[in-house]
Amino acid sequence: MKSPIKKIYLKVRSLGITPPWLVMCIDILVVALSVFLAMFIRDNFKFPSNLGYVDWINAPILILPVRILFLAIFQVNYQVIRYTSTRDVAKIFWACISGSMAIVLINLVIYSVTGRFFVPNSVWMMEFFITTVLLIFYRFIFKIYYMETVNPVKLRKNIVIFGAGESGVTTKRTIDRDNASKYKVLAFFDEDPTKIGMQLEGLPVVNYHYLNNYLKTNNVSFLIIAVQKIGNAKVKEITETALPHNVKVLKVPPVSRWLNGNLSFKQIKKVKIEDLLERSQIQLDLSLLNPELSGQTIMITGAAGSIGSEIVRQLLQFPYKRLVLIDEAETPCFFLQGEITQINGMKDINMHILDICDTEQMEKLMERYRPNIVYHAAAYKHVPMMEKNVRSAIKVNVEGTKRLADMAVKYGAKKFVMVSTDKAVNPTNVMGASKRIAEMYVQALNFHQPTTKFITTRFGNVLDSNGSVIPIFRQQIEKGGPITVTHPDITRYFMTISEACQLVITAGAMGNGGEIFIFDMGKSVRISDLAKKMIQLSGLTLDKDISIQYTGLRPGEKLYEELLATEENTIKTEHKKIKIAKVRTYEYETLAPAIQKLIDLQNEDDFTIVAQMKEVVHEYKSQNSEFEVIDKQNSYLESSR
Repeated sequence: MKSPIKKIYLKVRSLGITPPWLVMCIDILVVALSVFLAMFIRDNFKFPSNLGYVDWINAPILILPVRILFLAIFQVNYQVIRYTSTRDVAKIFWACISGSMAIVLINLVIYSVTGRFFVPNSVWMMEFFITTVLLIFYRFIFKIYYMETVNPVKLRKNIVIFGAGESGVTTKRTIDRDNASKYKVLAFFDEDPTKIGMQLEGLPVVNYHYLNNYLKTNNVSFLIIAVQKIGNAKVKEITETALPHNVKVLKVPPVSRWLNGNLSFKQIKKVKIEDLLERSQIQLDLSLLNPELSGQTIMITGAAGSIGSEIVRQLLQFPYKRLVLIDEAETPCFFLQGEITQINGMKDINMHILDICDTEQMEKLMERYRPNIVYHAAAYKHVPMMEKNVRSAIKVNVEGTKRLADMAVKYGAKKFVMVSTDKAVNPTNVMGASKRIAEMYVQALNFHQPTTKFITTRFGNVLDSNGSVIPIFRQQIEKGGPITVTHPDITRYFMTISEACQLVITAGAMGNGGEIFIFDMGKSVRISDLAKKMIQLSGLTLDKDISIQYTGLRPGEKLYEELLATEENTIKTEHKKIKIAKVRTYEYETLAPAIQKLIDLQNEDDFTIVAQMKEVVHEYKSQNSEFEVIDKQNSYLESSR
C-alpha cells in the first residue's frame, strides 16, 4: 500500500517538475498558516476574544495580498523544489523581508490616518519569522524526501572529487543542485596538508595518497578533477590510478568557460586521451616573434589543414600587415573563414581556393602580394595513400614545393618555412621520401642564392589532426569496434597541434637559413596502449565490450619513427624544445637536375619513378612495400660490381 503522501507525490511527479501555480498555492497556504500561528501566539494560545476579533480579520486582509505580491515579484514559485539551494533560500528571505517592509509602510499610513495600527506590530513581526522559516523548511523537507525516499542513496552513483578548493566546492554544489537524482559525492581528495582531515560541505577531505585504496574499498563510479591549474602529468597520474577500478574520470573546465560564471554539470567532461598525452604548454616568445612578424605580408599554404589552420590562428595575435591563405579544399576553407570572421572579421586577410601546383595562378598571387614570409604546410601526408599514388606525392610534395620555393626567391621573400615530418628520416615509404626530397631542395636552394632564408621544421604525429589515429579510434569505439591496430609493438611520437605550430613559428623566427629544426616530441607511445586507454576512458572493457584487431603493417609503414634527436646528431638551440639536425647537405647544381629528372618522369610507371627517388635519396629503403624489389635489384647490382 502506498502512503497518501506518496500518492500525492507520484501524482505531482507525473506532471514533471512541480508547476509554478501549485508551488504558489502551497506558499499561500503557508502564509495563511503563519498569520494564524502569529495571532494564536499573540493571544497566549487562545482563540479570539471580542477584544481581539478585529485583529484576526485585519491581519490576513493586509498580510496575505502583500505576501502573494512579493513572492510573485521574486518568482519564488518558479524554483524547482527538489533542487533547492542556498541561492533559492536567499531569494525567499528577500521576498519575505521586502513584503514585511511593505506591511510596515501600509501600517504606518493607516496609523497616521486612524490613530491605530491596522495589524499589531507583534503580529507581523512573528508572521515574518514563521513564514520565512516554513517556506524554507517545507522545501528542504521535500528535497530530503525526494533524495532519500523516492530516489534513495543506494540507487545513486558515487563520486569523489580531487581538489578541496573553491572549484571543488562549486563542483559539489553543482552536483547536489542539478543531479540529486543520479549522483552522490562521498569525499574530497587533496594534497594540501592544511586541508587534509577537515570537513568540507559536510564531507571529509582525504589525503590523495589514499586514493587508490579508497577506490579499491568503495563503490565509486566517477572521479572529478576540480583543480583549475593542474599539470597534464598529474591528470595522467590520477587517471591511471582510477581506471583499473573502473572509475570514470571527469574534469571541470576552466572558470573562463563557465556559463555566466556558473558551473553546469553538463560542462564537466570526460578526460580525453589527448589530456593524457599532452605535455606542458609552451609560451610564445613575443620579444622574438613580434619584430619578426610585425608589418609583414605572410603566406600560408595548406591554410585550411590541421597544421596550416593552427598557424593561422597563432598568427592572428601578431600585428601582421596581411595574411594570404591558400588551400584547395573548399569546405575546410569555408569553416576557417567563418572562424576568422568571428575573431577579426577577416581584416587584412585574403583567402584563395587554389592548388599550389597551379603554377600560373600561384605566380600571379606571388607577384600580387610579394609575401615577406611563407609558411609552406600544403602536402599529402598519409603513408598508405601515397604508396599507391606515387605521381601525386611527387606532384604536390616535390614539384609543388620546388616551384613555390623558386617563386619565393623570385619575388623576394625573406623567409620560407617548410613543414616536414619525422617520416623523412631514413624514409621507408613514398610519402617520407617525397618530403625528404623537398627538404633537400629547399636546403640546397638556401645556399644557392642570397635573397631568401629557407628553414625546415620536422616533427611527428599531432594529436587529433585530420586522419590521425585518435579520431579513427574514437569513431571505431562509437561504432562498437573492433579497434584496428597494425602491429602490437608499433609506436609513434605525438604532440598537440597548438604546440607544433608554436614551435614552427618560433623555429622560423630563429632560423638563419639552411637549418632543419626538429622538435622535442617526448617519449614515443605504443599505439596498442593508446587504444587500451581509450577503451577504458570510454567506460568499456577490453575483450568484453570491444576488441583490438591487429591488421599487419601497411605498405611503407615503420614500427618505430625516427627523429634524429640524440646528442650525436643534433645541435642545441636557445629553445629547449628545438634542436637542429646534423644532416648531409647537397650542392644545388647536382641536386636540382636530379629532382627535375624525377619531376619529368611523372608519366612513367610507379617503379621507374620510385627508382629515381631512391637515386636522389640514397637512404630510402622500402619496407613492407612492392617497391622493395628495387632495393634488391640495387643491392644485386652493387654486389656484382
